[in-house]
Amino acid sequence: MSSGSRPVDIEQPTSFSFLLENLDRVNFQLAKYPEGRQASALCALLDLAQRQSGGWLPQAAMDSVAAMLDVSPIRVYEVATFYSMFNLAPLGKHQVRVCTTTPCQLRGADAIVAACKSNLGIAMGETSADGEFSLGEVECLGACVNAPVLQIGDDYYEDVDAESTGKILDALKRGTTPDAGPQISRQTSAPAAGLTTLRAHTSVDSAS
Repeated sequence: MSSGSRPVDIEQPTSFSFLLENLDRVNFQLAKYPEGRQASALCALLDLAQRQSGGWLPQAAMDSVAAMLDVSPIRVYEVATFYSMFNLAPLGKHQVRVCTTTPCQLRGADAIVAACKSNLGIAMGETSADGEFSLGEVECLGACVNAPVLQIGDDYYEDVDAESTGKILDALKRGTTPDAGPQISRQTSAPAAGLTTLRAHTSVDSAS
């Protein structure tokens, strides 16, 4: 389910309309689909609406997207409440999400969760008093070979442990953005211990 409270639990703005610069992005997304299939742009438009709204989706924004795509509002609500990328309530400036699905769990996700709670002083589903950080879980970020994985905003921090998690959060507190990707000395998703098959193949070629 989406992070945050249900729309009825918070103060909702009474109206929403895309800014001019975002309207250009909306039209770019709509142009990707043939006439009559514009509803396929639903997730893209919700993402734009959420970014414009400061990281969450007011009901007015969802209703506006529904009208724009000529679909029933309930279809938009269904999508917004299904995907964890959408938030139905305001969250912190930094949205910290820990993947706790099986591969990450087997590689130490519990330690990452504990490190986040300890560093931020909040529990899962809470936002810090200063509004800087929100903490939550997410189901499978699709980077299983680099587990465990931490998502903060649009960035993935992979191959994390309790120590590197603390360093990432401390950097964000200082106002700096840590480098995303693997937090160990591996290149992207290459074997953590270094080359295997490719190295063997290269040595055979060299011998010949």
